[in-house]
Amino acid sequence: MMEIISSDISLLVLTIGLFLLSGAIFRRFKLMIFHPVLLTAVIIILFLKWTGIEYSHYKQAVGILDFALGMSVVALGYLMYEQVEHLRSAAIPVLVATIAGCVVGIAAVVGIAVAFGVERDIITSIAPKSVTVPIAIAISEPRGGIVAVTSVVVFCTGVLGSLCGAKLLSLCGVKDPMARGFALGAASHGIGTARAIELGALDGAMSGLAMALTGFGTAVLLPLVEKYLY
Repeated sequence: MMEIISSDISLLVLTIGLFLLSGAIFRRFKLMIFHPVLLTAVIIILFLKWTGIEYSHYKQAVGILDFALGMSVVALGYLMYEQVEHLRSAAIPVLVATIAGCVVGIAAVVGIAVAFGVERDIITSIAPKSVTVPIAIAISEPRGGIVAVTSVVVFCTGVLGSLCGAKLLSLCGVKDPMARGFALGAASHGIGTARAIELGALDGAMSGLAMALTGFGTAVLLPLVEKYLY
């Protein structure tokens, strides 16, 4: 029985099924704790702990999902191609917004952590919170960050941005799709971009662009911000 449960196909089907079920639950109740990504992750963690299945085995079993995720990110390029005229006309605002977003995003979390006396390795781990996990790990790990902490913080940032970002922007009077999409992508990377795509094609294109530029900008600017803050 255990061999069947721990087989690659069973773990893959379980993951996809849980995500679809979580999506249905979230659409029904509209509560933050039922966000599909969050709820699926929690259930999978509990399942692995209960069955004793190693995470390395689970990761290998669902490797095709990692491949599909990579393909979906590449597909964002098509959205940007469709909106290329809008993107070209906003080149300077996008550049300014990228620099400002990267600096504020890093400085805010690092400044608060320093003020509370958080240890340096934790600060390094949480500094790239607004970029997608692979980039965040590539930034924090060589500088002494803890991969697990970075992954969790980035994950939580994405989920929070997806749940609250659009509503917060509406409350602040931000209704322009370019500004709204860019803000979601810059603050909450891939998960925020998924939410932006739901809002509209232009939102999604700007969010995908923001996600890419924020990743690059954070990698370049983080050493400078670190130098002056801690």
